[in-house]
Amino acid sequence: MTLDPVARTDERGSRRTLIGQGLVFVSVLAALVLGISPAPYVVERPGPAYDTLGTTEVDDAEVPVIDVEGAKTYPTDGRLDLLTVYLDGSRENPIDWLEVIAAWLDPRRAVVPIDAVFPNGQTEEEADEESAAQMQSSQEAAIAAALDELDVDYETSVTVAAVTEGDPADGVLEEGDEILTVDGVPIASDAELRAHIADAGVGGSVVLGIRRDGAEREVTLTTAARSASDPTPIIGVVPSVDYDFPIDVTIHLQNVGGPSAGMMFALGIYDTLTPGALAGGEHIAGTGTVDGEGVVGPIGGIRQKMFGARDAGATWFLAPVDNCSEVVGHVPDGLRVFAVSTLDEAVDVVEAIGEGRSTDDFPGCG
Repeated sequence: MTLDPVARTDERGSRRTLIGQGLVFVSVLAALVLGISPAPYVVERPGPAYDTLGTTEVDDAEVPVIDVEGAKTYPTDGRLDLLTVYLDGSRENPIDWLEVIAAWLDPRRAVVPIDAVFPNGQTEEEADEESAAQMQSSQEAAIAAALDELDVDYETSVTVAAVTEGDPADGVLEEGDEILTVDGVPIASDAELRAHIADAGVGGSVVLGIRRDGAEREVTLTTAARSASDPTPIIGVVPSVDYDFPIDVTIHLQNVGGPSAGMMFALGIYDTLTPGALAGGEHIAGTGTVDGEGVVGPIGGIRQKMFGARDAGATWFLAPVDNCSEVVGHVPDGLRVFAVSTLDEAVDVVEAIGEGRSTDDFPGCG
């Protein structure tokens, strides 16, 4: 029997309709699954910028971000912005795959393995506590770096600010322990402690000389990897450097954590304590850790911070030289990036910008 043309057309049309409906059903089902399935990632996106030379609100009052007592201060002009990054997702509140896919398609955001931000076993509350401790330490290190740049003497000691549960130091070190030596070598900064741990490598041993309740003793720890995706050797402590400064510097900044604002704090303190306006009215932003010796270290979320700087109106940006591989090819239009490795280099760049001198001889990224 031969079907007439109309019958064959109807049959093909019905088949196409069924296939189309099937594809729609599969797409909807896939979207539903992606929308409810937790992803092992977090998403970084640009956060607000804060001017270290400006003011902030504390208890409904406007106060300087950097407040100095016990030393002569000088007027400043311009902006020295520190940058922040918002973080979406955690182990307790995971994001779904649709959010991950959207972030992959957005150059302003970055998708990061959750283990790189929240090591296995660490709760969101513990991460917040560690971040707050890092911010406090970074502020102290920034003061030290600025005073060191000004050749002002001060004294230091390294203590344990927190111990991470399940890591090598758990049950061995306690909050408040003073770390005197590592493998017999006296230390005076957290950077020196981290350098010794890095030299030991994952699975290596470090012997710490500590003081607890006035008594000195030695303890031996075997280092471990930070996480499955991060082989950085750790012992599981958040070190804090206690400083005895000849002046009082208070940094007022709420709800911001981590160590990445250190360099910009140091620049703000240096500008406040030196005659003339270092930034010279220019809008400069930057990021990077800093230790008491003024060494600038790498940070996370550099691309998101560059977008945050541009959004805030900055035209100049200071980046740690160790972050340059992430900077190249990702600089937003209208932003000029300089690579720095020390506070001294950062001061030189900002001073040249503020004075309107040529910046062509200062290195950029790539």
